[in-house]
Amino acid sequence: MNPKTTRCLLSHTLLLVGTASLPAMAQEAAKELPTVNVQADADKPDGYRATTTRVGKVLQDPHDIPQAVTTITNTLMEEQQVGSLREALRNVSGLSFNAAEGGRSGDNMNLRGFYTFGDMYLDGIRDTAQYNRETFNYEQIDVLRGAGAMLFGRGQAGGVINQVSKTPLRIEQHKLTASIGSYGYQEVTADLNKPINLNTALRINVMQRDEGSWRSNPATGSEPEIHRRGIGISLGLNLHTDNQFWLNHYWLSTNDNPDYGVSFDNATRAPGASSLFSPGTFWGTDRTFDKSDTRITTLVNEYRISADSQLRSQVRAADYERSYWARTPSLTIAPNQDAFTGANGGPTRISDYETVTLQSDYSTRFKTGSMKHELLAGVEYLKENSYRHGLLNLGGTTAGNPPRYLPYIVATTGTATRFTSDSYAVYAQDTIEFIPKWKATLGLRRDQMDAKFSSATSPKLSYGENSYRSALSYHPAEDTHYYLGWSDSFSPTADLYQLTVTPQPPERSDVIELGAKWLLFEGDLALRAALYQATKHWERNGDLESTAAILTKKRRTKGIELEAAGRVNERWELFSGLALMDATILEVAENINATTGVITYGNPEFVGKRARNTPRYTLNLWTTYKLTPQWKIGGGVEAKGDRQAVNPSGAGAVPTLNGSYHPNTAPSYARWDAMVAYEQKDWTLRLNVKNLFDKLYWDSVYDNGGFSIPGTKRAVVLSGEFKF
Repeated sequence: MNPKTTRCLLSHTLLLVGTASLPAMAQEAAKELPTVNVQADADKPDGYRATTTRVGKVLQDPHDIPQAVTTITNTLMEEQQVGSLREALRNVSGLSFNAAEGGRSGDNMNLRGFYTFGDMYLDGIRDTAQYNRETFNYEQIDVLRGAGAMLFGRGQAGGVINQVSKTPLRIEQHKLTASIGSYGYQEVTADLNKPINLNTALRINVMQRDEGSWRSNPATGSEPEIHRRGIGISLGLNLHTDNQFWLNHYWLSTNDNPDYGVSFDNATRAPGASSLFSPGTFWGTDRTFDKSDTRITTLVNEYRISADSQLRSQVRAADYERSYWARTPSLTIAPNQDAFTGANGGPTRISDYETVTLQSDYSTRFKTGSMKHELLAGVEYLKENSYRHGLLNLGGTTAGNPPRYLPYIVATTGTATRFTSDSYAVYAQDTIEFIPKWKATLGLRRDQMDAKFSSATSPKLSYGENSYRSALSYHPAEDTHYYLGWSDSFSPTADLYQLTVTPQPPERSDVIELGAKWLLFEGDLALRAALYQATKHWERNGDLESTAAILTKKRRTKGIELEAAGRVNERWELFSGLALMDATILEVAENINATTGVITYGNPEFVGKRARNTPRYTLNLWTTYKLTPQWKIGGGVEAKGDRQAVNPSGAGAVPTLNGSYHPNTAPSYARWDAMVAYEQKDWTLRLNVKNLFDKLYWDSVYDNGGFSIPGTKRAVVLSGEFKF
C-alpha cells in the first residue's frame, strides 16, 4: 500500500476519532525520532501533536511515557480562541466540569470521574489554590492520566493537569493579538521575546480580557462578567550552556461577577425546568463579586553534569488571595436588585494561601552489563500557610435591609479555618531496558506531612505515605509503544478537605492501565488507546461546607479512551478524543457525627449507582484544513453524556422520579464550533464562532445537586494577530 492510498483511507476514518486501523496503518520501517531540544529556536509550533513534555519529570516525547498523556498545544488554543484553562480543557476526553460552591469556586474539574482540584500543577509544582486560570502564558497543557502520586505527591486517581509556562526563545520575535466579539468580549495579548545577548533572553506575556454574558438579572440588567489581566515574565540566564537559569514571575488579577447558574427542579430533576424563570436568568447583581490576586515567583536551574546526567532544581514562592460574594439561584424567588433571596445573601469567602516549594530532580542514563537504565531521583519540600473565613455583613438580613459585603473585609464572628504544614518527599524511579525493545519502570516515593489546624476537634495531622509506579513497555519499533502500567495515589484529610472528628484513613487509589501508542507519517500524527480501571477508597467530599467528609467508602471507574492528534497531511490537522466511562459506587460512606461521635452510613441503595458528574461518554473533535496557503477553515464538536448531581453520603432516601432512582441530572449535549482564518507571514485574521447552532446546554453541575450552569449561546469572536 503506497503512502497516498494510506492517507486517503485515513482521511475517511480519522474524523471518527482516529480509532480505526491503528497498527495496520503504521509505517513498516522503523525510523529515528526527532531530537528533543530543551529550548525552542523560534516560534515554530508543533501543531496539534506535542513532541516534548516534562509531565514525567524528565524531558521526553509523550509517546515514550507508559501512561496515557493528552497535550493541548499553544497552536490548538490559539486557533480555538481559548482564553481560560477551563475552555482549553474542553479538548480533554473524559473530563467534566464542576460548578462553584462550598469553597470550591475556581477551576474545578473531574477527570475519569475523580476530582482534580488537588492535582493542578504549574511547571511541575503544586498549584492547587482555587482561582480561575488564564492561558496567555502557556506553552502547552499536559494531562497525565491516572494516579500520579509517585511523581507528584498526594493527589487523585483521575490524573495530573500540568500548565507549562512560556520561556525565552533564541531569536527576537513579537506577537500582538486583539479580539472583539459577542457579549462585550474584548481581549488584548502580547508575546514579546527579546534576546539580550548570546546567552541571555527575556520573554514577556501580557493579557487583558473583558467579557459579559447572554444571561442577566431581570431586575437590574446585571450580567455574569469576566475582567482579567495578567503578566508573565521569564528571564533566561546562561542559556544554551551546561548551567542554565530561568527567573519567572507570574501575576494574575481577576475581577469577575460569579455565575451560579440555575436551580434543578425537584419535580423534573432537570436544571431550569421551572416555568417561573428562563435559563437566561441570573441571580447576581452589580454588588456580587469574585476578586483574586495571584503572584508566583520561580527560580529554575538546569545543571548538565554530563551528556547523560542532569540536575534540575526549582524554588518557588506563591501567594493566592481571593475574595468573593456569590448569589445562589432559586426556583421560587425572583432575582432582585439587592442580591437577597430568602433568608440569606449567598456564600461569601476570603482566603489567602501561601506556599514555598523547593524541588530538585536528578536524571541520568547508564548501563549495567547489557541493560540500559534511565534513573530519576528527587527531593521536594513544601511549606503551606492557609487562611479561610467568611466576609463581614455591612448590611442587614431582611429584604428591607439586605446584606452587603465588600471584598476582603473579614467577618468578626465565626471561626476562621487555618492550617500550616510542612511536607517532605523523596522519590526514585528506574526505567530498565532489560532486553531489546522491552522496558520495565519501577518507582517509589515517600511523603511526610506535619500540619497544624484551627479545628478544635482535629488540631493537628501527621502522616507518612508511600506511593508506587510500575509499568512494562514493549517497543517493537520506534513509532509503536504498547504498555501495561499500575500506579497508586493518596490524599489525607488535610489541606483540600474538611478534617473529621476522628481521623479517618487517607484516600487511596490505584489505577491499572493497558495502552498503545502509534506514530504515523514520520511522527506527524499520534494515535493512542487506553483501557483502564481506577479504584478509590475513602473518597472525600469536595464540598468544604459539607458536614459529611466521606463521600463513598469505595468506588471504581472502568473506561476506554481513544485519541488522535497531529497532521494527516500538509493541509489537514486534527485533535480528537473519545472516552467511555462506567463509574460505580461499590461501598457507601462511613461518617462520624460531629456532635455524638456515632458512626453513620450512607444509604445502601447507592451501591451500584453511577458516581456523580461522570458522563458515560465524552467526545471532542477539532480539525482544520488549509484551502490555500492563506485560507484555513476549521471546526469541531464537544459532546458529553448526561451528568448526575447527588450526594450519596447521607442515610436518607435516594432521589427518585416516578418511582425510580433519578437524581438531579444535567442532560447530554453536543456543542459545535467553527473557525475561518486568513494567514500571512506577519499577520493573521481569524473568525471563531462558538456554539455554532446556538444550542442550550448545561456546561457544569454543582455535584451535590443544587444547580447547574448553562454554557455560552452562539458567540462570534474576530481576532487579529501581528508578528514582528
